[in-house]
Amino acid sequence: MKDGTSRSDLLLDILADEVAKRLERRAGARPAGTQAAPPPKPAPQRAAEPPQAAVAPVPPAPPDEGPSLPAPSHAAALMARLAVGVVLVVALINVPYNAQGTALARSIPSSAALVIANGLLVKEGNSPDVWVYRDDAFHWITSLDAFEHFGYQWEDVHTVETGFLAQFARGAPLHVLLKCSTNPHIYRLEAGKKRWIVDIATFTAEGHVWRDVKMVPCSYLRGLPDGESIPPGRGTPPPPLP
Repeated sequence: MKDGTSRSDLLLDILADEVAKRLERRAGARPAGTQAAPPPKPAPQRAAEPPQAAVAPVPPAPPDEGPSLPAPSHAAALMARLAVGVVLVVALINVPYNAQGTALARSIPSSAALVIANGLLVKEGNSPDVWVYRDDAFHWITSLDAFEHFGYQWEDVHTVETGFLAQFARGAPLHVLLKCSTNPHIYRLEAGKKRWIVDIATFTAEGHVWRDVKMVPCSYLRGLPDGESIPPGRGTPPPPLP
């Protein structure tokens, strides 16, 4: 009996311990000998933040296809057209339109804007005569040969209103004066003929200056036909020598 009672008690104790453990697990009880953790402190309340606007999702960047040129704006296209127009206008007004090569820019009366200085070339209206300003007066350039002899250019001739020259002094006309090195005589070229200037007094009286005398080969002078002497009636001009 004593042994049976001891076994029964032992079994009961084991069952009691097992039941107690299960009850403790269900009730959340901790094993004996440990302290329960203190309850968690409440989190401090943060000040209310203003609501933020919803941010639209950013679409993914397109794949890099290398640098691309910006499309031209309407203003850039307009400026390009204006630049082309200016170039065309400048070209048109400077294109020669007559036999002398006079451009439209030079044919417009512009005497108010002219600077009167040595070397200024002008022509009045539809007159074919070209004048050059030098030594405080305007001088008539008597021929195309004289115009080219003095090195003038047709694009430098300004067309002015009729009567423009009346307000200025007139100087002696400009001619081509020819001489060769071995001949003392001076000739004036007019209409393709050489006219002998008989002496220095006549040379000066005609308003000629030494700087206008052009040296040429004597053979060239001999090949030119003879014209009337200056002054007229002095006979046949002496031939260029040798």
